[in-house]
Amino acid sequence: MESILDIFLKCTNIWKSGGWVMIPLFLLAILIYTNGINLLLFLRKGTLQLGKEDDWTRWVEKPEDATGRVGEIIRYTQNNVTSSKHLRIRFEEIRKSLLQNIERHLTFLSTLVAAAPLMGLLGTVIGMLGTFAAISSGGGSETAGKVAEGISEALITTQTGLFIALPGIFLILLIRRRKHTIEAALARIESVSLTKLKLD
Repeated sequence: MESILDIFLKCTNIWKSGGWVMIPLFLLAILIYTNGINLLLFLRKGTLQLGKEDDWTRWVEKPEDATGRVGEIIRYTQNNVTSSKHLRIRFEEIRKSLLQNIERHLTFLSTLVAAAPLMGLLGTVIGMLGTFAAISSGGGSETAGKVAEGISEALITTQTGLFIALPGIFLILLIRRRKHTIEAALARIESVSLTKLKLD
């Protein structure tokens, strides 16, 4: 059975064989996962907890009893509102303030995830250039070693770029799903408010 030290040394050797492109790939992975996890935590446990739908009807009728983020939304949308048009404008303001910031972070995250395979492809091109340079330099065991090194660099960077990007795609899908849940919840609260308040 391999020790932790042996596994660490193997990983280090693989890392080194990827060349200098592995450093930006590593930094890109840190950026992707810190941004993605922070955004997911913000959506799941942060200020966007909207409570249960059963409470919304009661809270629309008695805003002073409403708690949490949904309470703030209900009180804001009902404060000095005299028409259904005014109520809709208030809900639109809430959507913009909550969801535009999320969408901006999501766009940034999507760009980073898309950049990971491209960065891996850059490593592939650099590795293949090294391979062709070694082939053109002549024969011998030294050339074979350089060819193997170039091919190794080309394959490892591609693999790393894909390894970073694929979980990032699933993270984006989770964030989008949560964002759609929030949009649907806001639309439902707006609908309940319009029905219960009976505004002109």
